[in-house]
Formats: sequence, C-alpha cells, structure tokens
Amino acid sequence: MKTDLTKVLAISGQSGLYLYISSTRSGAVVEALSDKKRSAVSASSKITSLADISIYTDDEEVKLQQVLLNMKEVLGDADAPSAKSKPEELKALFEKALPTYDRDRFYVSHMKKVVEWYNALKKYASLDFVNPDEEAEEAPEQE
Repeated sequence: MKTDLTKVLAISGQSGLYLYISSTRSGAVVEALSDKKRSAVSASSKITSLADISIYTDDEEVKLQQVLLNMKEVLGDADAPSAKSKPEELKALFEKALPTYDRDRFYVSHMKKVVEWYNALKKYASLDFVNPDEEAEEAPEQE
C-alpha cells in the first residue's frame, strides 16, 4: 500500500510519526505509526504534514518525498543511519542522496529528523508514496 505523506504527521514535542484519522472540535485524532495507538491532539500543537516539508538546496527547495526517494535509492534495502550516528555519517548520506543540500541552512539536527522519519516510514508504513500529481490526473478519469 502506498503512503500518503499528506496524512503522515510530525507533532512538535512528541516523538515518532502519526497518521491523521479525523478532525475534532479542538484538534485532531491521530494514530501512532509505531504502535497504532490513537490519541487526540490539540489544535494548539504544532502539527506538520510530511508533504509540506522541504529541504533547502543551493538553488531550490526539494520536497521531503523526493529526498526520501533519493535516500531509498542510495540505501537500497538498508536502514538509514540512526539519529544517534556521528554527524559525519549523516552528512555523508546526504552528500549522496541530496548532493546540493544547503550546508548553511540544513543542519545535522534536521538530518537526524529526516533519518528518523525515513526509518519509521520504512518500518511501519511504506517508502512507496502516493504522488499528488497522479492523484489529480486519475480523479477525472474515474468520474
């Protein structure tokens, strides 16, 4: 099954990734990817869809989905290095996966989050993503 990054959420102050289930009057109901436990999240929490995240490069911003696909190409079936890996190891991975990443604005702390997300998606979901462009093209044909 393909993963829809518009429904996969990172919630500030909480570890792991969450799947959007539905909205409530005061926020949203989410399900942890790792243990499938559902919880309510307040609308005041900083909730970010992975589809909305981009990484700075020297000449543009690259969507997280493309970065994850590049990492999959570089890593094959292997997991990404742990977030506890040495900074040099993380930088070496991104040198291969995204050679033009902006060294002044894409920090090791960001790299740690990206490798955590990559490993979580690989383990609990899929690195085969729903492509928003394909979805838009398929919709009129089904009518």
